[in-house]
Amino acid sequence: MLKKFTWGHGVALALGLFIIFILSMIFYFTSTWKNSELITDDYYEAELAYQDVIDAKSLANGLPEKPQYSQDKMGIRITFPQEYNNINTQFSIDLHRAEDQKLDVIKEMELDGRNSLFIPAAVLAKGNYVLRVHWTRAEKNYQLDYDLVW
Repeated sequence: MLKKFTWGHGVALALGLFIIFILSMIFYFTSTWKNSELITDDYYEAELAYQDVIDAKSLANGLPEKPQYSQDKMGIRITFPQEYNNINTQFSIDLHRAEDQKLDVIKEMELDGRNSLFIPAAVLAKGNYVLRVHWTRAEKNYQLDYDLVW
């Protein structure tokens, strides 16, 4: 004997389908979230010192000849003007990956024979990076930022 389909059955079916829909959306969106982390663990202290970064960027932007970066399958090269050398200037790079802090590259470097800094492809993973080049010359700090896709 078949039971008659009433409006109560329709409401229960609609409510059940709605609950299944909402749960599937929750599981779908939480499984596609990317891992996003803070740039630094001591965020508050870095924020207080951000005026130094602003000053370093404005000094670098005011230079008549700026360092240039290029990339190929071997890696990333940042080439400095000829008046820079390892005696009068200190260099460091911060290659920041927003999706995964474990893929960041932060290191002090020295210029090679081509008057450049080289980051080999072996330390890079495919994705978006922010390359921050820091250098100190004549007790002044400079910084340039480049957005790049590896």
